[in-house]
Amino acid sequence: MDESAIQKIKQLLGTTILKKSGFRAGGCINEGEGYHTDNGLVFIKKNNAKDTETMFNSEIASLNALEKTKTIKVPHPFGMVKGSHNTFYCILEFIEIHSLSKYASKLGEHFANLHLHNEHVAKKDNTLEYVKQFGFPITTCVGLLSVDNTWCDDWPTFYTRRLEEQIDRTKNKEASNLWSELKPIIPKFFENIEVKPSLLHGDLWSGNAGETKNEPIIFDPACVYGHHEFDLAMTTMFGRFAQPFYDSYHKRIPKQRGFDVREKLYHLFHYLNHWNHFGGGYKYQSISIMKDLLKTKFPLN
Repeated sequence: MDESAIQKIKQLLGTTILKKSGFRAGGCINEGEGYHTDNGLVFIKKNNAKDTETMFNSEIASLNALEKTKTIKVPHPFGMVKGSHNTFYCILEFIEIHSLSKYASKLGEHFANLHLHNEHVAKKDNTLEYVKQFGFPITTCVGLLSVDNTWCDDWPTFYTRRLEEQIDRTKNKEASNLWSELKPIIPKFFENIEVKPSLLHGDLWSGNAGETKNEPIIFDPACVYGHHEFDLAMTTMFGRFAQPFYDSYHKRIPKQRGFDVREKLYHLFHYLNHWNHFGGGYKYQSISIMKDLLKTKFPLN
C-alpha cells in the first residue's frame, strides 16, 4: 500500500496505527488484508481494475442499505480511498467469518425478513419510506461489471433490461438470436403473480454468506429493489445452501406458482454475467438455459 493511501485511510478511520495483521483473503475479483488500527481490526480490499471505483461505491452503498434494515448481519463499511496508480481501497469492518453450518436456518429467517422489510417498513416506522419501484439509487456491480439500476415501474420490464444488457455484452450471434425469441415472452413468466419490490442482496451464493460465532452473515452485495425470487434463485447456484435455509425462508415467504421455471430465468442472468467475466463453459450453460426457456409451456403451474 502506498503512503498516500495509508494517510488517507488513517484520516478516514481516525487512527494513528495502520499495521498489517497477517490475515489475507481474496476471491476472483479483489485482494484483501486485515489491518490493526487504534480501534481494532479492519479489512481492506484493493483493486486497480478499470471500474473499481464504481464497484467499491456499489459495495459500500449496498452494505449501508442492508445494514439500515437491521434484518441481517453485514460488515460495516467505513469508506473508500484512492491511492496511487489508480488503485482503490475499500475499508470494511473486520469480522471473523466461518463457513455456514449451524446458522443455516437462521440465515433463511433473516434473509426472508430482509425481503419482507420494504413491504413492512411503513407499518413499523412511519419515518421510513416504502420503495414502490424496481431499481436502486446508484449503479451497482455484480462482480466487476456494472448493471443499470434506473428505476422502473414494473419488474418484468426491469429484468428484461438487465438480461438484454448482458446479452449485448456477449457480442454473440447465437445468444442474440435466441434473445430475440425469448425477450417478447418474458412477461408471461410473471402472469398471475404479484411482484413487490424487495431489497435484494443481488449476488448471494454460498461464497458470499457465512457465520460468526453468534449469527449468520452476508457480504459482497450488489443491491437492487427487485423480486425476492431473484435472490433466492442465486442461492441454488454454485453450491446450494443447506436445506434448513430454504425451510426457514419458505415459512415466511411461501413459494409462488411457477417458481421452478422462473428460477431458470433468474439463473440466466448470472450465467450470462459469468460468461462476460470469465468466458469458457458459461457460454454453453447460458445458451442451454435460453433454449430450455423457449420450450416453456404457459401458463406456469
